[in-house]
Amino acid sequence: MCWKTLLLLLLCYDAQATVSHRWSRAVLFPAAHRPKRSSSVPLNPVLQSSLEEVELLYEFLLAELDISPDLQISIKDEELASLRKASDFRIICNDVIPKRIPDIRRLSASLSSHPGTLKKEDFERTALTLAYTAYRTALSQGHQKDIWAQSLRSLFQALRHDLMRSSGPRVTP
Repeated sequence: MCWKTLLLLLLCYDAQATVSHRWSRAVLFPAAHRPKRSSSVPLNPVLQSSLEEVELLYEFLLAELDISPDLQISIKDEELASLRKASDFRIICNDVIPKRIPDIRRLSASLSSHPGTLKKEDFERTALTLAYTAYRTALSQGHQKDIWAQSLRSLFQALRHDLMRSSGPRVTP
């Protein structure tokens, strides 16, 4: 599908982008910084730190995901689901990225006012939120489809804006 190719390109770009930020405004994904008391979830988990991990993430997305009625995401392919990185994928998808329209709109608003380029982990999480939103848009009907489509468009514009900003001419002091 076309969106999978777009997502792969975005994630490949992210794996190579190593722009550091001197400022830290509001956290875009607060759940990544608030571990649950009853779980062993790592603080601020990150999926990809190499090109191989980007390719593995793409495999996770291609292997079909299962989204339960309570919005828990899992990988259908048992072999892929047994990998160590699949655990990080589940943590990020289930505990970090927003899955409700108000939360996704809040993220879009934060992204539109975010100074500079996104941190690697924020870009990764936004791309995963975009993929989740695309999935929900495809499943929705009527007015709900329009609402999800608007959220999808907002996230896409935010990622596109970030990519344009980061690929622009760099001024060195």
